[in-house]
Amino acid sequence: MFVDLIKRLLYISGALRLYHRLRNSRSLTVIMFHRVLDSSDPRWESCDPDYTLRVDHFDHCLRFFLKHYNTVSVEDVLAARRGAAVLPARALLVTFDDGWSDTLDFAVPCLRKHGIPALMFVVADAVNRRAGFFQEQIVGAWRRGAIDTKRLALSLHPFLPGGAPTPPNDAQGLRTLIAQIEGLGAADRERLLESLRDELGDELRHMVSADELRLLDESGVSIGLHGKTHTPMTVAPDLDAELAGARDAMAAHMAYRAPPTTMSFPHGRFDAAIAERARASGYELVFTSVPVMNPTAAPVGWLLGRLGFETASVVDAAGTFRADWLALNLFRRPCRLLD
Repeated sequence: MFVDLIKRLLYISGALRLYHRLRNSRSLTVIMFHRVLDSSDPRWESCDPDYTLRVDHFDHCLRFFLKHYNTVSVEDVLAARRGAAVLPARALLVTFDDGWSDTLDFAVPCLRKHGIPALMFVVADAVNRRAGFFQEQIVGAWRRGAIDTKRLALSLHPFLPGGAPTPPNDAQGLRTLIAQIEGLGAADRERLLESLRDELGDELRHMVSADELRLLDESGVSIGLHGKTHTPMTVAPDLDAELAGARDAMAAHMAYRAPPTTMSFPHGRFDAAIAERARASGYELVFTSVPVMNPTAAPVGWLLGRLGFETASVVDAAGTFRADWLALNLFRRPCRLLD
């Protein structure tokens, strides 16, 4: 309780704001979101709570950004990278990963209300698809009560040499089994998921359509890429398909404009060689999940860090948005070039 009071006082007194203004003046903060939903939406019951922000909490985040930062578009960042412009003090770029349809439904109205541009990284093969990724499908089925960890472990058992012990039927146990499924070969994973098809489906459309891509683009949300299949690039069997192939696939969905020149790494996984391959594939800005701010005193780097946060890090047990927690989360992060 005492520590929490200190956090509140640091923020209310203006000390944190002054610290931020002095320390982070020449920096670009890139924020990473995934999903934004209203709790009344049917998709709320099956979303992954670790990667989903309620729309009112998202709106509070945007208000916080406007108070403490100068929001910029990816076009502004590209211009700074090319030496054609200078980013404002305490620049901030809002990004979204994956390509969820709820970005248009709930995030865009908030962004437009506040006049904030954004960038969404879309998995090329997920465009026009109803179901989310298998991880989210499993979490959704578990949250709906259609599956438990015992059923999932039994399904996984034949694919593991030592079998799959049944963990507790809680979120941590579920994450343990999902990690094991992620480690399977593609063919085994597809067989396992096919055996669970009836439990995993929820009949809702989760992913963005090609028509929605255009609406997003017209609404101030630029489109980047998040790989072709959402496979971590460190284990992708065909890295060229995940990089250049993703651009070709997206070009077919967005023939009215040039293919995207920005991307982020699925699951945040990459190494130096993969980053260079991405750059050679035509991506001018490459975004990571490395939790750093990006210096802007020199030309902006091409390989950029991003800061993400979960609901529990900005909303207390009473459901109150905590600006002081968000300030402490963001203002103290290291600032360094990644490339």
